[in-house]
Amino acid sequence: MRQRLNPGGNRRSNSVLHVIAGCQIEHGGLGRDYYLKKLAEGKTPREARRALKRRLSIVIYRTILKDLSTAPTAIS
Repeated sequence: MRQRLNPGGNRRSNSVLHVIAGCQIEHGGLGRDYYLKKLAEGKTPREARRALKRRLSIVIYRTILKDLSTAPTAIS
């Protein structure tokens, strides 16, 4: 039995992640490799895409945190 996902959340962010995942799956690279690995593990294409989107969101979040920590601070 599959757990129901949270219907809340930022729809715009989800849409952007969906487009990024689709492009990575279609055009190859690390994203496609991860997607194919999940398919080989027995996941359905929908579950594999969801796993890729989760992975992408982690990478994007870490990038944002890194940029914030290295950004120059405003002098008041």
